[in-house]
Amino acid sequence: MGTCCMYPNLTAIGITNPDAVEKYTVRTEGHFDVLKVYYNREKGDLFARSEKFKYPRQHKRVKVDSGTGAYNDTTEISTTLRYVIEELDQVAKQESIPELDLKKKILQDLRHLEKVVQSKIAEIEANLERL
Repeated sequence: MGTCCMYPNLTAIGITNPDAVEKYTVRTEGHFDVLKVYYNREKGDLFARSEKFKYPRQHKRVKVDSGTGAYNDTTEISTTLRYVIEELDQVAKQESIPELDLKKKILQDLRHLEKVVQSKIAEIEANLERL
């Protein structure tokens, strides 16, 4: 059986050689989950190749109090992404973060968010200048 049949969800997002996948990460940005897949470095490559995939989070209303019938809005990972992750778990290792490195990871995420926001602000300002 070929790898395309073994990993239909990876094939569907364009990962045709699952054996080349080294690891992956998943993080939430706003209303999206961002999957980043890292591939094994080829001989002579300075940097590992990677791809990013964005999945909208599923919105749900969940009953929080059966007495009053109160509901809260919440989000969760999309079913499609869940299936992709299940297949990635078979071919790659998920990047694990020891608790000692958790502070460093949070700071990296914060710096990344700052860059994204600064970039978006610059884009909006440039659009305003053109008006």
